Amino acid sequence: MKESFRHFEHKKVDLIGLGNAIVDIIVNIEDEFLEINNLDKGSMNLINSDESQRLLENCKVIKQISGGSSANTIVCLAELGNDVQFIGRVKNDQFGNFFSSDIKKSKTIFNTPPTNEGASTAHSIILITPDAQRTMCTYLGASIEFEPKDIDFSVLKESKYLYLEGYLWDSELAKNAFLKAAQIAKQSNTKIILSLSDSFCVDRHRESFLELIDNYVDIVFCNESEVLSLFKKDKLANCQGDLSSLCELVVVTLGSNGSLIINNNVIEVIKSMNKGKVIDTTGAGDIYAGGFIHGLIKNYSLKKCGEIGSICAGQIITQLGSRSNMDFRELIKRNIIK
Repeated sequence: MKESFRHFEHKKVDLIGLGNAIVDIIVNIEDEFLEINNLDKGSMNLINSDESQRLLENCKVIKQISGGSSANTIVCLAELGNDVQFIGRVKNDQFGNFFSSDIKKSKTIFNTPPTNEGASTAHSIILITPDAQRTMCTYLGASIEFEPKDIDFSVLKESKYLYLEGYLWDSELAKNAFLKAAQIAKQSNTKIILSLSDSFCVDRHRESFLELIDNYVDIVFCNESEVLSLFKKDKLANCQGDLSSLCELVVVTLGSNGSLIINNNVIEVIKSMNKGKVIDTTGAGDIYAGGFIHGLIKNYSLKKCGEIGSICAGQIITQLGSRSNMDFRELIKRNIIK
């Protein structure tokens, strides 16, 4: 059966990603820190700049990384040797300068000019407890001011894939940029990939996400909770028909239970491939998507795409942060099932 998400005209760029440009600030804490600051373990909390400063004053920073959901996926693809670009808004400030220099270390192309006006660069304080659970406190700052003028739309026409994160839908300005990019991509035979981002994001935008997918999207990445939110169901088993008809290719990550690949009513089950003790689950789904899309770009079978995604995600959860301490390409060579 023809897989239209693999068929391209000649294009120079493998993938362009749009998303929130966020500096991830990784902190190790004890459970007591969450209680003192009235934070629920595993939650994602939006904070203002004053709250950010207060939290940072009371904990020790372990690592800083150029992050954000889409950026994590794009960097994974760059580290696997693909020609990729990231587009996101930063300010000309300390965090913005760090984001720009750090993401370029992976050979990701990042040409979005920093702004001298508006809110400061977004950052997310990722609080890691001893059980490897992450609690996120995010100041969205400049990222929610992302707008169409931040995008060089001409480059989209030269890309095989456009990768979009659902978080962009929260801002009207970013949503406009998101939609214009999707329209140009569709006109240019650039295949569109959507990550649903999180279940709360899906709750906020369920109907418009479904409309967006129906009109533009070729591939959806999501996890179990996002699926249940999208279709308002209580069990994944009750969503099979909905998933099969959502778009041509849907990939559902299931944590330690692996992942599902749904393509034209055919479901492929992929096992998880943990590479050691779980230290931090930050960005695991983003990195899985990067590994999977790498397989698509290389024209591998969907099963092999899923296995590569699992290998990359299995490695990333054994360390702090969403940048691998190991060469993904070597890891895949040693672990991929022929």
